[in-house]
Amino acid sequence: MYTIIDVETTGQGNKITEIAIFKYDGLQIIDEFTSLVNPEMYIPEYITALTGIDNGMVADAPTFSEIADAILNITEGTVFVAHSVNFDYNVIRNEFKAIDIDFNRKKLCTVRLSRKLIPGHRSYSLGKICNALHIEINGRHRARGDAEATVVLFEKLLRAEGSEKVFNDFLKKSSKEATLPPHLPSSVFNAIPNEPGVYFFKNKKGKVIYVGKAKDLKKRVLGHFYNKTEKELNLCRETVDIDFELSGSELVALLMEDAAIKKHFPEYNKASKRNPKAYAIFSFEDRNGIIHLAYNTLKTIPNPILTFYNVTDCRQFLERLCTQHSLCPKYCHLQEGVSQCSHYLIKTCQGICIDKEPVTNYNQRVKSAIDQTIASSKDVVIKERGRHSEEEAFVLIKNNVYLGYGFIDRSEQITTNEALENYLIPQKNNVDVQKVLKNLLLKSIT
Repeated sequence: MYTIIDVETTGQGNKITEIAIFKYDGLQIIDEFTSLVNPEMYIPEYITALTGIDNGMVADAPTFSEIADAILNITEGTVFVAHSVNFDYNVIRNEFKAIDIDFNRKKLCTVRLSRKLIPGHRSYSLGKICNALHIEINGRHRARGDAEATVVLFEKLLRAEGSEKVFNDFLKKSSKEATLPPHLPSSVFNAIPNEPGVYFFKNKKGKVIYVGKAKDLKKRVLGHFYNKTEKELNLCRETVDIDFELSGSELVALLMEDAAIKKHFPEYNKASKRNPKAYAIFSFEDRNGIIHLAYNTLKTIPNPILTFYNVTDCRQFLERLCTQHSLCPKYCHLQEGVSQCSHYLIKTCQGICIDKEPVTNYNQRVKSAIDQTIASSKDVVIKERGRHSEEEAFVLIKNNVYLGYGFIDRSEQITTNEALENYLIPQKNNVDVQKVLKNLLLKSIT
């Protein structure tokens, strides 16, 4: 027994404005439930333009809680069928969840069934596939019209060659068919390995709309399909292809993910899109021969001593230098527009700002601080597991700056860090990478 269902919603928030359910026994419709629904929220104009359902039409309609029993009764013991089933199913399930009722039904998706049983069509949207199969829709983007057309489509699928095996396979507990996005071929998902790497969700135009990383690619990708948030539902509805790249390790996957997000700017990734401004510590000598330490944007500095990705880190580093080398906060530009230093944390100045210390003595300590900072900057090679047993991965940090990652065959004889650069996949250093590599990048500084 099947219930073939369609809902119309408010769009943002996905509150139901109309629902249609046809109970179908495999031969004919034996029951029907159709109703407008008061979503108890405003219906946006663009939704009204699409569906024709406005706020006035639903003002006196029952709320979902008032029709919940009717929905439970008609769907009890049936398989929940819809075009792009995960959308309709999760919208209804969330409505039940809001009134503390757990809604669970077996599912079948007519998009995925159509792709399997009647392959070769350019589009499997309800409008396009019905037009191709000469199925009339009386009331497009209205629940009853779309559900009734889905019934006719479902009848054709039931009677298609090989349908019995396909239906049985889709309904098996181990099957992922009801879970996968409607437009994603199962062969694409099945090709994803249980290994570390990055993955790319793509829309019908081939554009990358989401980038993620994982220790287990297949498990993580599948997790998206079980997530019931509105963002994840929309992401899955747009996904028609998934690409991936192996990394060998979680660390390299993190670095690959950051680079990919900054390259593609996917609409469903919020974090790591920014390319933050870089700042640098530098030195200069004033007209009185006093050496200053200061910071500014990296692009304005020809010979930076050290690079950071926010002003706070620059100031904290200069504060540590002041304390450790008895430098003056005024001449380290931690205080501006003062005649003499009076920093609330740093009390170690020996009086250069009030002419109590010879310039040569002060400059000697500044040069010592610079030399120690430069000397502490070193090359670091992080070795990681490769993408297969005959390979190693590495991450290269030079002078405390991340240069990128690479992969190298275990049979190669590499004796110097410079030789590694022949295998390097260059990447940009930035604040997000700094967070990933923070301990390794800065552990030797000061």
